[in-house]
Amino acid sequence: MNLGADMGIDLGTATVLVHLRGKGIVLHEPSVVAIEQHSRRVLAVGEMAQRMLGRTPGNITAIRPLREGVIADFEITEIMLRHFITKVCDRRRLFRPRVVVCIPAATTTVEQKAVIEAVIRSGVREAFLIEEPRAAALGAGLDIFRPSGHLVVDIGGGTCDVALLSLGETVVTESVRVGGDKFDEAIARFIKREFNLLIGERTAEALKIAVGTAFPGNRAREMEVRGRDMISGLPRSFLVRTDHVLEAIQEPLDAVIHCIRHVLERTPPELAGDIIGHGIVMTGGGSLLDGLDRLVSAETNVPAYLAEDPIACVAKGTGRALELLERLAPSLISPRRLQASM
Repeated sequence: MNLGADMGIDLGTATVLVHLRGKGIVLHEPSVVAIEQHSRRVLAVGEMAQRMLGRTPGNITAIRPLREGVIADFEITEIMLRHFITKVCDRRRLFRPRVVVCIPAATTTVEQKAVIEAVIRSGVREAFLIEEPRAAALGAGLDIFRPSGHLVVDIGGGTCDVALLSLGETVVTESVRVGGDKFDEAIARFIKREFNLLIGERTAEALKIAVGTAFPGNRAREMEVRGRDMISGLPRSFLVRTDHVLEAIQEPLDAVIHCIRHVLERTPPELAGDIIGHGIVMTGGGSLLDGLDRLVSAETNVPAYLAEDPIACVAKGTGRALELLERLAPSLISPRRLQASM
């Protein structure tokens, strides 16, 4: 009976996805918590809290407890995890689940320990950590256990993780703290600098999705945005074009391409041949940016393609890791392994 409650958690900077063994993905909510500032009382978690971002009165703060793939606020992360785990295991409260949680590939031992502690304190029986690109590869349906190389690029809200996988292990990996959030920040900064207009992060994200592209000439759209004029202080609307967004996000795009190229440069020759045959698999919400797969192909001379359902790949991979736990356990990060390395 216990096994039925086992779950995989994609603890993302922007969203949290929970995969329940035997059920699939049962929760997909923003990783946002709304609290009252003075009492630190939690008012809302997830979707409800997301609606409060940038719209709250002075005494209420909507915060994202994870930044760039790591825990920025330990206490709030624990509260958020407890809320989601209770929500998913509502009828199984007697069963404390085993949990596999995803982390960015380049997290430090201290950051790993913070995630493990937050997860265990939220009421689980046993916790394991798996690197996001390895989980993404499992979720994308790749057979990573064969002696053949697969290159996975996972772009989330806070990080871009690139990993070369073979025989179930990571051969070469690199992580850069650039993701969907950095694209949004770059767009908001560009609009402020070039057009003296202040816009919020949700507007910047809407611009990225609706008119943005990573590849010149891939699309040509425009969208009206509303914000506050920095000179007059009054509300103003402005028409933003695709070329504006492309110019705005050049810096984070360059960081992603540099990260992929650096992994390719360190790839053993035999596995490099496999990558040309298999192509680069792109996962994560950030990889949905229009034209990004074309940009990666053009810059690396290796075919790149989007995995099926890229947003859910990592969460599905945690569920797959639970099924293969006996096989994967020696290479997963556990409290015991962390204690030995501290």
